[in-house]
Amino acid sequence: MGKVKIKKEDVWIDMTPMSDVMTLLLTFFMLTSTFVKNEPVKVNTPGSVSDMKVPENGVLTVLISPEKNAAGQPTGEGQVFMNYDNTKELGQIVDMVAQLTPEQKKTFLAESTFGAPLDKLPTYLSKSAKVRSEELPKMGIPLDSIEGQEMTEFQQWVNAARQVNPKVRIALKSDANTPYGTVKKVMNELQDMDESQYYMITQLDAKKAAQAASKEN
Repeated sequence: MGKVKIKKEDVWIDMTPMSDVMTLLLTFFMLTSTFVKNEPVKVNTPGSVSDMKVPENGVLTVLISPEKNAAGQPTGEGQVFMNYDNTKELGQIVDMVAQLTPEQKKTFLAESTFGAPLDKLPTYLSKSAKVRSEELPKMGIPLDSIEGQEMTEFQQWVNAARQVNPKVRIALKSDANTPYGTVKKVMNELQDMDESQYYMITQLDAKKAAQAASKEN
């Protein structure tokens, strides 16, 4: 009996629908992802019993560093830094506060966080990226008043942001170990400007939230 030969046929699978789905998923994640900003100091926000989402657009974030860095070395009373999520508006803000060359302004806008004193800002921006990353954590926006000026440097930044965007939201982000005196000083600076509404960025403490909920019930 002769051997029956089975005709082999190639199986063809149309991969076009799968490629379309992968492209749509990739586009979705690219459009909805929020990139973490590179901050000059590590901040571990204190826990809270409530959870409220901070708006993602039009927010001027005030970052207050801890008294000591991750290595346990003292850094001072807690330096103040800022970042703003709208690059176009940030360009208008820095024009109102500082006098920079086009190259210095380009470098400033490329930074995720700023915090150099105004008198040192041009020199700071002229340095290499490596040097800037080492020097910025040691600086900070001054909260002390200067003779002959109505506003502190901190207030000048906030005031410029408010003028560029009247609907700007302010958020304070401090470390759990940040000296209370520094946080209070920032609040007083805002209060002097009649800025009484701002967010306090914290992280939800599930244990404390559960305890608070049980007490209410």
